Amino acid sequence: MNQGKRVGIVGAGNVGATVAYSLAMLGSCHEIILRDNKIEVAKGKALDMSQAAAAVRSHTVVSVAESMEELTDCDVVVVTAGSPRLPGMSRDDLLMINANITKEVVSGIAKYSPNAIIIMVSNPLDAMTYVALKESGFDRSRVLGMAGILDSSRMAAFIQEKLGYGGGQIRASVMGGHGDDMVPLPRYSTVAGVPLFDLLTEDEIDEIVDRTRHGGAEIVGYLKTGSAYYAPAKSTAIMVEAILKDTKQIHPCAVYLEGEYGYDDVVSGVPVMIGANGAEKIIEVTLNEKEKEMFARSCSSVQTLIDTLNENKFFEEA
Repeated sequence: MNQGKRVGIVGAGNVGATVAYSLAMLGSCHEIILRDNKIEVAKGKALDMSQAAAAVRSHTVVSVAESMEELTDCDVVVVTAGSPRLPGMSRDDLLMINANITKEVVSGIAKYSPNAIIIMVSNPLDAMTYVALKESGFDRSRVLGMAGILDSSRMAAFIQEKLGYGGGQIRASVMGGHGDDMVPLPRYSTVAGVPLFDLLTEDEIDEIVDRTRHGGAEIVGYLKTGSAYYAPAKSTAIMVEAILKDTKQIHPCAVYLEGEYGYDDVVSGVPVMIGANGAEKIIEVTLNEKEKEMFARSCSSVQTLIDTLNENKFFEEA
């Protein structure tokens, strides 16, 4: 029963469709199944992508699940479904709307693809990852949130812009929740192995850190009617590939903490070794006092969202 790999994508909007396109172009899996309430739109995108895959001679087939019952036996399911973040809207505003959407989607995944690894992309990211874990009943290694790769790539792009060189050699590091309290780590960021502090002044680094924290909002401000999708989608595809290819590479991801970094029962972005079984190992890096304070603030922000869900009796059976 060694079948080809199947990737489900719930939510075929800009992010979900671009994840699918990226994976199809790479030939990362045998089949990609799109699930969206706008079935005709999903069918059009699937057909378009299948033809693009044929153009590059990729073996990947893109199809559509008209209901969750058809999203069966997936190895990985990416969840991008939810209300988008609009200008002036905080990630927190999305909380209850997207928590209910996530609950419905994840219960379907648990039923029809019970062995899948879930990658959450919906905002507010860390809280939705928490909801997905609780509602699925999966082991924490099988529910990951995509944020750290995206935030790190934004920081790397800003470093390159500031330096004017080093493209492709920049390794930026960001931990913590996906929001204004994220924790960019210049101390762990390098250009071709050269520490960032040897290349830029403290003021320049502070500017990059601040811009990284508001990287998503900056794009929303320009687009007016939507949010970023190329970088979020590529960051998600990197995680999917790490699982399908069992790379055992370390990527920053949002995962449920059970004592790591001194935190319990909260989701936050930390370095994770990703393989065929999902988040196979959580890496604990040494943080200085300032970094610990920032990480504490970030975890506290996520905890506030979880508390809000609990206050609304979200996790209690109806």
